[in-house]
Amino acid sequence: MAERMVSASMRVLVVDDEPNIRDLLGAALRASGFSVTSAANGVEALASAAANPVDIVVLDVMLPDMDGYTVARRLRGAGNDVPVLFLTARDAVKDRIEGLTAGGDDYVTKPFSLEEVVLRLHAIMRRTVVPQNAEVTLRFADLELNADAHSVTRGGEGLWLSATEFNLLRYLMTNAGKVVSKRQIVDQVWDSADGRGDRVVETFISQLRRKVDAHGPALIHTVRGVGYSLRLPGENS
Repeated sequence: MAERMVSASMRVLVVDDEPNIRDLLGAALRASGFSVTSAANGVEALASAAANPVDIVVLDVMLPDMDGYTVARRLRGAGNDVPVLFLTARDAVKDRIEGLTAGGDDYVTKPFSLEEVVLRLHAIMRRTVVPQNAEVTLRFADLELNADAHSVTRGGEGLWLSATEFNLLRYLMTNAGKVVSKRQIVDQVWDSADGRGDRVVETFISQLRRKVDAHGPALIHTVRGVGYSLRLPGENS
């Protein structure tokens, strides 16, 4: 996938069954210069995403035909790695974690401010932009990440990662052999102002482990009380 750039022409798909929310979000995003399409349910959202590729999806969790988590999983199952920002009235940690494990990149809880949604969209897109001085290809053991192609392989086998998982792995590979703390991960993978906590970091590390370490010896290690390290089994942290 080509590198995503943060720009005023970013294409956004807004999915919500409440017309007033769709209208308010659409107006706010268009006023910020974004190109906006909308859908009222999961079926419409999947059809729209397939017919008209977008840069990011704003996806309500509570939809009349299927929940937003199912929509996100179906997008991922179809090979669509578009970033997803969930809108949810569920404020419990377990609900937020469920959204992230379904393939979401971030969430906003209802009621929300329009400004917060716009800021979250920019934050997600910034996380997918590769710095100009960054190495295009990173390698560690049999793990390879190509920033230009937005691709990851282990032992020659392709791995599918969401935009946030990809950025997290890139940060770990850039610091291979070092121990990075949860706070460092939040600062580098998320905007520090996002206020993301330990549970979010733990969830993404867990997801990344399931994908990366399923194809060979474990490379992502927990250093208790300190953080995480990408290293070969048996290596001292």
